[in-house]
Amino acid sequence: MNQRNVFDGSFTPDFSPAIFERENPIPVGAWRHALSEIVGRSEAMERVLQTIVKVARSDSPVLIHGESGTGKELVARALHRLSPRASRRFLAVNCSAIPESLLESELFGYVKGAFTGAEKSRKGYFEEATGGTLFLDEIGEMPPRLQAKLLRVLQEKQYTPVGSNEVKLADVRIVTATNVDLEDAVAQQRFRLDLFYRLNVLPIVMPPLRERKGDIRLLLEHFLEHSNQSHGLVNQAFMTPEVYACLERYPWPGNVRELQNLIERIVVMTGGGAINIEALPQEYVQVKAGATARDHASVLIEKSEPILRDRDEGAFQASLEVLPPEGINLEFFIENLENSLIMQALERTGHNKNQAAKLLGLNRTTLVERIKKRKLAPLNSPSKEL
Repeated sequence: MNQRNVFDGSFTPDFSPAIFERENPIPVGAWRHALSEIVGRSEAMERVLQTIVKVARSDSPVLIHGESGTGKELVARALHRLSPRASRRFLAVNCSAIPESLLESELFGYVKGAFTGAEKSRKGYFEEATGGTLFLDEIGEMPPRLQAKLLRVLQEKQYTPVGSNEVKLADVRIVTATNVDLEDAVAQQRFRLDLFYRLNVLPIVMPPLRERKGDIRLLLEHFLEHSNQSHGLVNQAFMTPEVYACLERYPWPGNVRELQNLIERIVVMTGGGAINIEALPQEYVQVKAGATARDHASVLIEKSEPILRDRDEGAFQASLEVLPPEGINLEFFIENLENSLIMQALERTGHNKNQAAKLLGLNRTTLVERIKKRKLAPLNSPSKEL
């Protein structure tokens, strides 16, 4: 049976498990038709695709790291489709969207009378996904008590429904995803170290879109074509070269999801035909050529003079002796200047948070909390600390 592409509704053929007998390494090009929903030909995405092909055949847990909007669920679905479990179910569960009081019964099921309102027995996701793949998104948000239960399932391949003494076999492949730094969560005792090691057997890191500059045009064209088709436009929308150039400079903090939503928005608002620079929201137009994630974090600073930018060193300086006549919001200005310096420290140290904290004269925990609170950078960026 064919699988529906979750982005554009097209179908991708399934593969027989016999195909997994082929030798390693498998050329990515030979698998592109099987990974068509993951758009990208940049070097970063080539590595991701090759990793997917390699680990899909294994039954070991996979932990997908990446910022929100990078397409982690697409990777999980691709892993399932290319696995020997492809003929069985793929179930996705957002651990942060289900209240803690319900999550255990949703995962493991329950029997009649297990709690108030349990009028009949119900299967949990583990049983529903028997023989297939269970994708646990936002695993970093799982409550500590359930972390212990999940660890037991991974270790013993067994679980017990709520209110029951019956032990059931957990015949599922576990794929998890997170957009938080689980190592920092472990250090802060918010996530179990033993569970982290159990989940991180086969890690896959989804790069943010700002590190995939060569893929932006491909994604723009992909979602533009999809929007034209889904809205049935007779006068199909198309972008001018100026718009392509502008959007290729933008750092995309919301990643692929932000890009997809923007295309949907401007296609609906323009109603078809040429999409020119005036059709873009102002924040997409104001980013200068050569902008980086650091520049985006400081885009609001650029609206507040005076800021002198040293392009060679990538440093920002505040000319405090030149206060504009209309004044400035000092707290706003200082916070954004601080954000810029944090981004510079991370980039200079290869996202080694220990070294970056030393450069800034901060404790590592303080730095991590500021990064997380202000969403300045992916907390799971590849780090030289490992």
